[in-house]
Amino acid sequence: MLSTEEKQTYREELFRHLDGIAVAPVAFSLYKNNITDYLLDNKKVSVSQIAEVKKTNEGYINVALRILSSQGWLEYSIDNNEIIIQTNSLSKSAFDHFYIYEDIVNLLEYSGKFHPRKFEIDPFHKLEQLFKKYINRFDLLLVKDKTTTQIQNQILKHIEGILVGPTTVHLGMGGMFHKYFMEASFSADEYHKFPESFDTILTFLSHLGWFSKSGTNYTFTDKGLFFAKRASAYGVTVSYIPMFRKMDALLFGNPNVLWNSEKDIETHVDREMNVWGSGGAHTTYFKKIDEIIISLFNMPLNEQPKGVLDMGCGNGAFLIHLFEVIASKTLRGKHLDDYPLFLVGADYNKAALKVTRANLIQADIWAKVIWGDISNPDLLQKDLKEKYTIELKDLLSVRTFLDHNRIWSKPISQLDTSSQSTGAFGYRGKRLYNDDVERNLKDHFKKWKPHITKYGLIVIELHTISPNLTSQNLGKTAATAYDATHGFSDQYILEIDAFLKVIEEVGLQSNPKYFSKFPNSELATVSINYIIGR
Repeated sequence: MLSTEEKQTYREELFRHLDGIAVAPVAFSLYKNNITDYLLDNKKVSVSQIAEVKKTNEGYINVALRILSSQGWLEYSIDNNEIIIQTNSLSKSAFDHFYIYEDIVNLLEYSGKFHPRKFEIDPFHKLEQLFKKYINRFDLLLVKDKTTTQIQNQILKHIEGILVGPTTVHLGMGGMFHKYFMEASFSADEYHKFPESFDTILTFLSHLGWFSKSGTNYTFTDKGLFFAKRASAYGVTVSYIPMFRKMDALLFGNPNVLWNSEKDIETHVDREMNVWGSGGAHTTYFKKIDEIIISLFNMPLNEQPKGVLDMGCGNGAFLIHLFEVIASKTLRGKHLDDYPLFLVGADYNKAALKVTRANLIQADIWAKVIWGDISNPDLLQKDLKEKYTIELKDLLSVRTFLDHNRIWSKPISQLDTSSQSTGAFGYRGKRLYNDDVERNLKDHFKKWKPHITKYGLIVIELHTISPNLTSQNLGKTAATAYDATHGFSDQYILEIDAFLKVIEEVGLQSNPKYFSKFPNSELATVSINYIIGR
């Protein structure tokens, strides 16, 4: 059994691994394109000046520099829409070590030529070479200087994250962490058709303390079980590796590189992996939402919503969960014959709609599944009215991690108070002012307001925190990874306070009785809100 201290240590490792997947491609791109030299030469400079002098895409270079700040290697501040970057006591030592990222970034790019979720021989050979370099600490000299040692260890842990993260996700999605393997010893040839190559991975994970090895057999250690049970925690960040491979283009080339696909497919994220990765975390949040659902559907029957709309239904898991809670734990569940529950799953992604339909049929749940755009609730209302003669306002609206992924449009609303957010935001490479991001969010909720005032909106939302706070709490938050995955893919995660401020400016409020945040501290990057009219 692991002690509390051991669990805390391993959790910190996991967060630093996630940092590494995001930081390595960013840091190395800035290093090889001489941005780090420019910063050291100028000491204090604005992002707009960097963009102009170095011919970068200002929106994404802003995201990149904020990420370095989140690691403690720069100072990042906003003054009246001007973003100022300043070097600090760690900058030179950190930048001098960025060359170490080269091999792991090259492997990331090389692996893009192969299947995203299969181990193949060629990447294996390069991975094996990197394992050896990592074990030898890339021949870094041991120094007495604490600052240099700290930075070396920080960067090595980042590299470990890219060695471990994709591997762990591939193993998790492939069934390696099935009880059969977790409860007994096994050999490489039981799992993989190339046992010698696979044995290389298992040997490296044994070096990290995940397995104990006896002859040709491996057995999970307590540390290995800790990470195996949390394999999905790597999934969301790893799913964005296709985007991280394009870092040079995003920062210095074509800012539309992720969006030029002629087919209606996503090129920046492995969506199947993303859904798999997010599923584990969602379970925790679903439990918090249950009490809101139970309260609403225990009201007098004639005062209840006619049903539930899940906007961005994904694979339908949330809708299935909500139906089961209502059916088994509420007054409504006892009267479904007389007061049937109208369930609607809506999604912008047509592939997701197919998956949702299949999962709902398998769960034997009757529901309507339709195309919908979170940025256009009026069209959704029109479709519901014409196809099913039901009003959007008569349904309880719910959604998970979606509002930050709305389609950008030029803002119309004015703010009552200026933005205090520290976030970095871009759209197709152009920098967005934080005031404009909040104005856009205000426009967004204004569109939804007439449709949610009657029964409310339950929202699970992702948030950022200030880079200064992140840098003071390395190993305690996944904020750096969230900022990178969302910042480079034109998604807009605000701090919780900024999000709630905009909600209130629209004339809505988050019901304090049901508000939750995770973790329940200043490091919170997820909130649950039941938004109602004021």
